[in-house]
Amino acid sequence: MTKPVTILAIESSCDETSCAISRDGTILSNIIANQTIHQQYGGVVPELASRAHIQHIVPVVDAALQKAACEMKELSAIAFTQSPGLIGSLLVGSEFAKSLALALDIPLIAVHHMQAHVLANLIPVSRPGFPFLCLTVSGGHTQIVRCHSPLHMEVIGETLDDAAGEAFDKSAKLLGLPYPGGPLIDKYARDGNPTRFSFPEPQIPGLNFSFSGLKTAVLYFLQDNTAVIPDFIQANLPDICASIQARIISILLNKLKKAVRQTGIMDCCIAGGVSANSGLRTAFRELGEREGWNTFIPPFEYCTDNAAMIAITGHYKYLAGDFAPLSISASAHA
Repeated sequence: MTKPVTILAIESSCDETSCAISRDGTILSNIIANQTIHQQYGGVVPELASRAHIQHIVPVVDAALQKAACEMKELSAIAFTQSPGLIGSLLVGSEFAKSLALALDIPLIAVHHMQAHVLANLIPVSRPGFPFLCLTVSGGHTQIVRCHSPLHMEVIGETLDDAAGEAFDKSAKLLGLPYPGGPLIDKYARDGNPTRFSFPEPQIPGLNFSFSGLKTAVLYFLQDNTAVIPDFIQANLPDICASIQARIISILLNKLKKAVRQTGIMDCCIAGGVSANSGLRTAFRELGEREGWNTFIPPFEYCTDNAAMIAITGHYKYLAGDFAPLSISASAHA
């Protein structure tokens, strides 16, 4: 009888410490420890993030093993996020993973964070067929990826400046909302009118994105209106949030629609932290219905940074024999 492929995966690219266990591609556990200390600073402080990872990683790994009812001796390999991310955070996860792989004398698997976000769509039972397109949207990246197979991906469009997640968070900061502001814009937008205020859509050729102009437009819009009406933001917050969110979503989905028409691929996914945004999820499904696409969205727990997506990527890399040497280093860049 063939021994099952059991992967222990670690994700530590930013401010979530996560460990997951997969067996033959099925996720048995996915434990995430969040860091709340960054809220008082309005953003992630790298030094504080890495220190928190050191505190969390052993309890998180232990909890993942317990929930999966898995013993160390059952593990086939250790997978970890190798890049991109905050270097201090990545180092905590990578050095722990390398030490564990060495101690257990099992293979080490290095995973690219953005590849893992895309493959989060392969965790649910309902999954896209190959090839498929994935709109990957997070705080640091915005891409359209053509996926030929689990380990063969091609970026066909990406942001030229800010990512969609940055556009959400920076707009939230301008509105005086606490960090993380993106989910709060989504929350207030549910009660707002998305056509109340108009923001420009950049005319970028091809499949690339740009969000820096939108951020500047929001800044000038708020400056102009608060100069006349000091409490303008407080009086119109839901409508402002809904209008900003609607423009970010239209920028994303108009490019995806263009990609579908160029490639002829009808299986479409979204992934990354911003794919947890309720407005984007709804608009994506509605557009898919109108256009006749097959649409796929990971469950919420697999959208934000998590180790389950590292585990599913590690599973496919294990099957391909794609292992990393113990000498491998974490990298902050893609």
